[in-house]
Amino acid sequence: AGAETVKRAVQLDAASRFQESLVCYQEGIDLLLQVVKATTDEAKKHRYRQKISEYMTRAEDIKKHIEKEKQDGKYHKQIRIEENATGFGYEKLFHEYLTEIVSEVWVEDPYIRQVHQASRYSLYNFLRFCEMLVKGPCKVKTIHLLTSYDAGSGRSHQISVLEEIKQSLSNYGITLNIDFSSSIHDREIRFNNGWMIKIGRGLDYFKKPQGHFSIGYCDFDLRPCHETTVDVFHTKHTKKM
Repeated sequence: AGAETVKRAVQLDAASRFQESLVCYQEGIDLLLQVVKATTDEAKKHRYRQKISEYMTRAEDIKKHIEKEKQDGKYHKQIRIEENATGFGYEKLFHEYLTEIVSEVWVEDPYIRQVHQASRYSLYNFLRFCEMLVKGPCKVKTIHLLTSYDAGSGRSHQISVLEEIKQSLSNYGITLNIDFSSSIHDREIRFNNGWMIKIGRGLDYFKKPQGHFSIGYCDFDLRPCHETTVDVFHTKHTKKM
């Protein structure tokens, strides 16, 4: 298993898919270290240690390369969420980008509106996203939301729910600034530590739960997803709305 994993790492490395190759190198190295511990043949141990040393050196070089890309504002990682995939709750998706220095967040999504649409729970999803920010480890002080008005009679309900979320966040020392645009199309989330995440479906990439008491209703990690693509960038300067 260790040999297959590092073989995959080398292939990804050659294809310049550095973030994925680094993960495979790290997993492969851990597996090979377990093999070394279980091997009694000293000659084999020596060969394994040589290869492990080579892989560790390459992994360290890739780490430096990725860090330089971040510093230069050229970092890009793409995550493909397959149809009906699970394990993509907000905490899992965003945790590595929510460092302790994050204090300001921008959410741009035209569909943070009606709760009772047939397949959309966008206002609940936004609330769940805010709950994740409240839990930390970041110390968010301000959230900026840019969305579009709901049509017809749904507008008053949309505004009422957002105002309720705003008031609730204020109890945790967090200010929610809400703006509306009739021309907004893009969906992206930005943190003031330089990370920007673009999700094809915005925050609304989860499928409708089968029932109010079905597995996945409360825990988003267990909720099946719609197929979508997540693009992660790192920029030196996070633009503001």
